[in-house]
Amino acid sequence: MAIRLIIILSIIGLAEYYSFIVVRSAVRNMPPAWRLSITVAYLALTTISWLGLVLFRQVNWANVPHLLRNVYIAFVLGFVVGKILILIVMLVDDIRRLVTWLITSLAYNSATAAEGTNTIERSVFLKRTALVLGGLSLLGFTWGIRNRYSYRVRKVKLNLASLPAAFKGMKIVQISDIHTGSFDNHAAVAHGIQRVMDQKPDLILFTGDLVNNHADEVDPKYQGIFSQLKAPLGVFSTLGNHDYGDYVHWETKQAKIDNLDKLKATHASMGWRLLMNEHVVLERGADKIALIGIENWSAKANFPKYGDMHKAYEGLKEKNIAVKILMSHDPSHWHAQVVPEFKDVNLMLAGHTHGMQFGVDSKWFKWSPVQYMYNEWAGLYTEGDQHLYVNRGFGFLGYPGRLGVMPEITVFELG
Repeated sequence: MAIRLIIILSIIGLAEYYSFIVVRSAVRNMPPAWRLSITVAYLALTTISWLGLVLFRQVNWANVPHLLRNVYIAFVLGFVVGKILILIVMLVDDIRRLVTWLITSLAYNSATAAEGTNTIERSVFLKRTALVLGGLSLLGFTWGIRNRYSYRVRKVKLNLASLPAAFKGMKIVQISDIHTGSFDNHAAVAHGIQRVMDQKPDLILFTGDLVNNHADEVDPKYQGIFSQLKAPLGVFSTLGNHDYGDYVHWETKQAKIDNLDKLKATHASMGWRLLMNEHVVLERGADKIALIGIENWSAKANFPKYGDMHKAYEGLKEKNIAVKILMSHDPSHWHAQVVPEFKDVNLMLAGHTHGMQFGVDSKWFKWSPVQYMYNEWAGLYTEGDQHLYVNRGFGFLGYPGRLGVMPEITVFELG
């Protein structure tokens, strides 16, 4: 833990050092008054940004006007990511110069003076490049606020081994990670729910994190919006890590229990069947498939293991059902337990990562910082006859926007 902290602090220190050098270089030829004003403003914004990050959990963001909160958080994230980009560019240049110096020193190359001239020009270019990248990061994260309700419908045709004939062509819609407490626009959310219903789903599955922390986030108006989700085979849901209220302080243990009980009741009042380490059998004529829903189960140390697959399976094997669909919030559950121990799970549906709400997410190339924490973080993954789909999330958390990775409504057509 101490080594990790030292590494993080070292990276932060280098990022701040290089960023200050780049800003100082950019204002060097300006009049003294401008140079001083820009430098002071930069240092003030740096201080405000780090205070916001360090004290993030201490601030009652619910009492901050939505527009101010959104712009502030987007600015801070853009500022920090911009500095990391500056660090990468400048560090690469310094390493290059160090290697060049070592080679020329060891070889006693008389051409060092000429190389020095090119190095100065190259360094100026790289400083300007770093400054542009930092500025683009800042603008990008601010612009991304506009995308927080830009729902994308992703259609996936999926062949499941031994799927009964009556279920071929069935449409399943998955949504995940609503995070109601982050919303600031009832009409925009209602539009997203209408897009779900426009798909004419046979079955709707929600894979956890209805709230950020408190059951009260789902106010009566949002309950009315979410209760519009209807499907012939039903609407089923599970809990995610945020639903348990683990990330806020409760005055008593009972208060935390009451909050979770209220959230469970909210699922029921909206017509959602909450699966708590249990299964249900879905029938079409004489054909059947099994739907399994477990509480949050994560292979990551920072997240809880409330789920119990063995409990959810009780009585299922005796029913001799060939196809099983699992709803489990955290995709790390897939390789940690599902693949090695439950080979008869045909499809697992997860969420949790949000695709980090930032990255490159195209048909040909996918990248997000979250991939360094989760091997499966967005889209479809297959091993043998088993499939995992990780939904990019319906809502947002922390960063009030989406940059490159849009909020998702997934439509599966089974074959």
